[in-house]
Amino acid sequence: MSNFRDEFPQAQVQEKKKKSYFRANPVMNRLSKVNDVSVNEKSAGYGRIALKTVYFLLFTVAGLLVYLAMNQMLFANQPAVINYSHRGFSVSASSMQIGFFIGVGVIAVITQIVSAFARKAVPVVGAIFAFCEGYLISFVVFTVIKGYEYLGILALAITIVDVLVMAILYATRVIKLGKKFQMILFTLFAAMIGISLFSFIGYLIPLTRPFVAQLFGNFWLSIGFTVLSIIIATMFLMSDFAMIENVVENKMPAEYEWMAAYGLAFTVLWIYIKILDLLIQILSNRSVNNR
Repeated sequence: MSNFRDEFPQAQVQEKKKKSYFRANPVMNRLSKVNDVSVNEKSAGYGRIALKTVYFLLFTVAGLLVYLAMNQMLFANQPAVINYSHRGFSVSASSMQIGFFIGVGVIAVITQIVSAFARKAVPVVGAIFAFCEGYLISFVVFTVIKGYEYLGILALAITIVDVLVMAILYATRVIKLGKKFQMILFTLFAAMIGISLFSFIGYLIPLTRPFVAQLFGNFWLSIGFTVLSIIIATMFLMSDFAMIENVVENKMPAEYEWMAAYGLAFTVLWIYIKILDLLIQILSNRSVNNR
């Protein structure tokens, strides 16, 4: 009697080709542990993963448009009860705006957690997460930095170029994701987490709080930390490409396309947010220096 590997040789391909890369995205991490192989069902394809990625990103656009509509029809008649300065920008918002912002942010966190554990729910919770991200981004672009909305478009253009360039570099194997890449990515990510953790703890301690505030109030240090975040996010993008290649080349069932697409959309949104943050910091510093 023939065994399973003799009868289904693609299972052997799965073992030989499967690779594991360090990832910050919990959905991609879970996907990297899947050993399922398509036998009598449709296997995953690059084109369908790309379309599903667009599906998630369209929900981000929907979230952005919904905030714009609410800002014109609902929030416009609400009195501004919160007025503060954020990086040199004068921000005015109603209590309703802030309430919706906090509520949407909480939903985004919840759906992100759920997506990491409920594979079959990814098409729904992933779409909700993407919608929430679009709403939050819209709040920042059209309320926090009101008058400088072009930064949102500029960040989008840079993100598109970044993703396309990285896709080409990965496809042509100019950048190879070996053990050295793994080590560099893990080291950078661990350093960023460590700095953030120590800074948070230091800010909670009254004795060290002024030092931490002064340290992170330094423009060049803040810019350097943000650039590091963008580099790390871009490296995770390469890791996502490798995971998608594993899903397709190892002929995993088509149902896993949703996880791969959501993971890629998650990283793209991460890159966009960090690039937008970088542009805001640069403009803020320029405005302060011109005063």
